[in-house]
Amino acid sequence: MTLETTIARARSQSLSGMLRRVAERHASRTAIICGDVSWTYAEFVAEIDRLASGLRALGIGAGDRVAILARNSHAFIALRFAIARADAVLVPINFMLNAEDVRFILDHAGARVLFADATTIEVAHAARGASVEHLFGIDGENVPPPAGVPSWQMLIHDEPLPQEERGGEDLLQIVYTSGTESRPKGAMLSHNAVLWEYQSCIIDCEWTPDTVALHAMPLFHCAQLDCHIGPALHVGARNIITGSPSADNILRLLTQHRITSFFAPPTVWISLLRAPEMATSDLSALEKGYYGASIMPVEVLRELRARLPQLRLWNLYGQTEIAPVATVLFPEEHATRLGSAGRPTLHVETRIVDDAMNPVAPGEIGEIVHRSPQLLTGYWNDPERTADAFAGGWFHSGDLGTIDADGYITVIDRKKDMIKSGGENVASREVEEALYQHPAVSEVAVIGLPDPRWIEAVTAIVVAREGHAPGASDILAHCAALLSSFKVPKRVIFVETLPRNASGKILKRELRLSLLAEQPNA
Repeated sequence: MTLETTIARARSQSLSGMLRRVAERHASRTAIICGDVSWTYAEFVAEIDRLASGLRALGIGAGDRVAILARNSHAFIALRFAIARADAVLVPINFMLNAEDVRFILDHAGARVLFADATTIEVAHAARGASVEHLFGIDGENVPPPAGVPSWQMLIHDEPLPQEERGGEDLLQIVYTSGTESRPKGAMLSHNAVLWEYQSCIIDCEWTPDTVALHAMPLFHCAQLDCHIGPALHVGARNIITGSPSADNILRLLTQHRITSFFAPPTVWISLLRAPEMATSDLSALEKGYYGASIMPVEVLRELRARLPQLRLWNLYGQTEIAPVATVLFPEEHATRLGSAGRPTLHVETRIVDDAMNPVAPGEIGEIVHRSPQLLTGYWNDPERTADAFAGGWFHSGDLGTIDADGYITVIDRKKDMIKSGGENVASREVEEALYQHPAVSEVAVIGLPDPRWIEAVTAIVVAREGHAPGASDILAHCAALLSSFKVPKRVIFVETLPRNASGKILKRELRLSLLAEQPNA
């Protein structure tokens, strides 16, 4: 081993090494509570080491991909760190995807191991492709592993592991994002990228060892995984995990555990405000609230502040590729800047640029671009889209926004027609391709329209073929047979023609504006 290699190893950092250091400082503090399971930091790290040893015994090692298709549980978060401890690569998968979508991710990533719980095991069986050598069942929240497959507990192995060999710029996880294409792309994030992002969140979101956090949003999503539970564990906070994000369950846990910190997309905050249990729930301990994933209506923010005056709110904007927080609107800034995405977080540099990469003037619309050590190292097996994303030496978010004279950013639109419905990304092109398979559809445009529940409702604007008169129910049934449930349009609107420009391109922005003018309460 060369001196340079020896020094590089001494300077390297890894996700599992971070947690081991936390456990040495806070061994007896409670790390994880999920249903009937409670682990101190010392117990948590010991469980991780035994699971990692079991993965190694299977032959899983440096760079091997391991997928999790499951709802939140203590098992999910233990495996997240055990995969890193085994020097392998995590591939978290959206449990709302259908078998075809899951199969694509498994095959594209080349995942060798797949973990599923009782709610996803049927999809896991149907999606299992040639690359998956091992399928294990894991516990849910107070729910045993599914029958008929080996339990994750069979991995428990007491063979001591060597010190972490990988870290720094080694690959930690591949998180698939729909983007705007019909097939998702895998964002490759290193140990360094995620740990830099944890530092941004710890400082700007005020994570401390005294924090008691509820993690109810899906851990497959980078927001809950890397904006919240990761930074919370980094500082030695107490973490309550639930796989049921219903309003009544969240309110029960907020009260029972005297939760001080909670993150949710706008749709969930709205559901809490509308829940009958809200009036009788004691949320006096809840000090820090975070929202993101989609734009929060200003009126809802005002209602939250009125109902929970002690609650300080943060708006977090970003995307998977930046691990994922890029900008922050702080609590004290909400009074005068409701609707803004704030300014760049600690380790991010952000600009708004035109098509020639020149910064736009305050108030002008341009694309949001970033530079940061938090950024992905590229898209898995996709050099062309990687090159496009980093054109000009900045990462192109694909979002349009404005910046004011004080550096505050407002997100205006998705440059490539991304729809964020209920906090989940939906690619309009994928829905359009499914609709075009309907024999009665001549033309279609899929857009997002404001919705009181979903924030953006996937909306199909359909031109019927001559001589056909399809109904909305027929169109929706057709989509349901081809798409994951959250991608199915919430509305179908029939029109005679679609607006186009001189080159024949459908003008979705004009279409959206005209529909909003006709249906102001849409």
